[in-house]
Amino acid sequence: MDCPSCQNPDTRVVDSREAVDSIRRRRECQACSHRFTTFERVEFRLPDVVKRDGRKQHFNRDKLLSGLRLACRKRPVSEEQLDAACARVERELAKRQGDVATREVGDLALVELRKLDDVAYLRFASVYHEITTPADFLEVLRPLLEREPTP
Repeated sequence: MDCPSCQNPDTRVVDSREAVDSIRRRRECQACSHRFTTFERVEFRLPDVVKRDGRKQHFNRDKLLSGLRLACRKRPVSEEQLDAACARVERELAKRQGDVATREVGDLALVELRKLDDVAYLRFASVYHEITTPADFLEVLRPLLEREPTP
């Protein structure tokens, strides 16, 4: 790892800590003593995603995270919670054999959003299920209404 200050390749790890889906390493340059932080993330071997029109794409974590962020906009959901939700979706997808349909990725995202925030879940579901009528929206809302209230 090159030092960002002097570009010396001789650095050492001072401290390592686990983060949500990564490892945080504090490093020190052996030449100039500059300290800096790096993050390492485990890379899962993820399947390709098959779009509705049949095209295949590599799974894009940023695209999933962007959709979750949009659903959670102005909601009490932290960035760490969203990162953890993405990590759980990635771990689940890594278990799958072969390609996965976008529907499967969307279903996993919905499961995670339902754990985080009901309003975010509804926002995502309304777009994901292409809701066009109030009756359609009520079908998505019904399971939330039938759930026992939490104190």
